[in-house]
Amino acid sequence: MLKLALCDDNQEHCNIVQETIQAYMTEHPELTCKIFTFTSSLKLLAAEEDEKFNLFILDIVMPQLSGIDLGKKLREMGSSGMIIYLTISKEYAMESYATQAFQYLTKPIQKEKLFQVLDAAITELTNHQKHSIQIKTKDGLHLARLDHIMYAELVDRTIHYNLYNNQKIISRTVRTSFQTEITPLLADSRFALCGAGLLVNLYYVISLEKNAMLLDNGERIPMARSYAAKIRQHWSNYWLNSTRNR
Repeated sequence: MLKLALCDDNQEHCNIVQETIQAYMTEHPELTCKIFTFTSSLKLLAAEEDEKFNLFILDIVMPQLSGIDLGKKLREMGSSGMIIYLTISKEYAMESYATQAFQYLTKPIQKEKLFQVLDAAITELTNHQKHSIQIKTKDGLHLARLDHIMYAELVDRTIHYNLYNNQKIISRTVRTSFQTEITPLLADSRFALCGAGLLVNLYYVISLEKNAMLLDNGERIPMARSYAAKIRQHWSNYWLNSTRNR
């Protein structure tokens, strides 16, 4: 189910956009969507802790916390939800890129344009979900995009999924082998085992040392001697056959 968060401190504008989104959903009965509306950016931020929204439609000029600052806070929390900004001014367009915004629309919102943007956003979200894994944690299920996982390691019968944004998802205690748990990752050519309980995303590897791999964030991942030759071949093949585009 798609969870969409709409935030605009102007109640009238919020109602107009909500009605437009509902009209879009009526035209797409195959979609299951729950729309959450907020007139306070701080209330949306608090709700994100529990809801984990997939898509955000945010006004930019708001009191307490602007849409840009809200987007930055959401990214700091580890949200990979897509952000669409709405505003009456174009002056914030460049700032919106700092939050990895998907689109930027000016008010008054044109129904056709918003429909086009929603089409594109939902298509991309669907593609992301196809290339994601569900991780069972003590707090529930977490969806992690494969291209966000830098490496995964077995620690005290739990798997630590280390993400590119310094976030970490820790699984519940695993009852099967490490390799069984990470089967979806092993099916992706970007991932390679570098130890009995350690897996790395080759996208983030910038060099191979004698006993370790250097990631682009400066971390060094140990490489077991028995895996070294296979890792070097895998890494070489990956770079020969990849444009390194995520």
